[in-house]
Amino acid sequence: MHLSHLGIADFRSYPAADVDLAPGVTVLLGRNGQGKTNLVEAAGYVASLSSHRVAQDAPLVRAGAPGAAIVRATVVRDGRESLVELEIVPGRANRARLNRSPVARQRDVLGTLRSVLFAPEDLALVKGDPGERRRFLDDLLVARQPRWAAVRADYDRTVRQRGALLKQAAHLWRAPTRRSGGPRLAPGESLEDARSSALSTLAVFDDQLAQIGGALLYARLRLLRDLQPYLDEAYRTISDSDTPARATYRSSLTEGSETAGRLAAGEVPEQTELVAALLGSMEELRGQEQERGVCLVGPHRDDLSLTLGDLPAKGYASHGESWSLALALRLAGFHLLRHDLGTDPVLVLDDVFAELDSGRRERLADLVGDCEQVLVTAAVAADVPDRLLGEGSRVFDVELGSVSRREQAPGAVP
Repeated sequence: MHLSHLGIADFRSYPAADVDLAPGVTVLLGRNGQGKTNLVEAAGYVASLSSHRVAQDAPLVRAGAPGAAIVRATVVRDGRESLVELEIVPGRANRARLNRSPVARQRDVLGTLRSVLFAPEDLALVKGDPGERRRFLDDLLVARQPRWAAVRADYDRTVRQRGALLKQAAHLWRAPTRRSGGPRLAPGESLEDARSSALSTLAVFDDQLAQIGGALLYARLRLLRDLQPYLDEAYRTISDSDTPARATYRSSLTEGSETAGRLAAGEVPEQTELVAALLGSMEELRGQEQERGVCLVGPHRDDLSLTLGDLPAKGYASHGESWSLALALRLAGFHLLRHDLGTDPVLVLDDVFAELDSGRRERLADLVGDCEQVLVTAAVAADVPDRLLGEGSRVFDVELGSVSRREQAPGAVP
């Protein structure tokens, strides 16, 4: 799988740009702020319908642009071309076309392009908040099987609805104070009636969260089990050490339950068991949820524990070890997708080599040398290992939104 063409209009800093691509290594060179990352961000958006840099779509539309941002990508797989066209509209639903035909939902284009992107922001996979690691798992899950995008959207909606209900009904369980006087009730409604109605509605959302959350949790656990061997191998290679790297799932299920113990041991229980465990934990934490007005149980509260040897990576790993581990997570995802798809996803290395020492640079270059397509961004050619600038590679200069291909032999790039 590879991109043969990428076109953008009013995307980030670009009024317009078109870049012809090919299998092998493509290097985008330019000083910081010239637009290199914007190009690979557009490619990543085609694959995931999200940006690795911002949570909302509005910043993707060029400042001052009269309308929407447009991204067009031609994807080649097994000799067949597919054209994906995306229209990013601030404040409105985005639109998508596949092979020039509109699709009912934007997510229907997911799976046309698979990519794995590593960027400086990925250091947060090791040092950042649990949300970064949850997103890593879920994005890889969708790349592996695009149908999980709908499941994740359903789960997020259920969490919001259940959380809103808990927040609205929290006053029903709080003891009255001199200032509040007590909860406001409908005319003729007793406090017990109001509590009973809230609990009945909450039970409906409990079941929805457990069913959808159990499916998502089961998928994450299977994914992590399949990812682990690739993670350990990638870390040992990148770091040039014998230290084992491991990722363990940390669930929000209440401690002491049999299912929680199995998860801690790295097992993957059946989905029905996970659904029952989620319901049990919600029941056990019912009082706390009612008092605080938030959902305390579910995949949205889970985390991934990363360890090097016997120590947690967060707080103990050196800067170089943290970089190696973050990179190993992405490379593990790449190799898992390669195994599942029978073809390579597009690998994007956004300003990565400048962050690595010479040894890690060369080992990374060795690892990606056989990938079908690699897109590399760098401030200067000296940051990129020579083997990635050799015969067969393409080099583009990026300056103030202008993209031009160098005609001289790639090996002679200064």
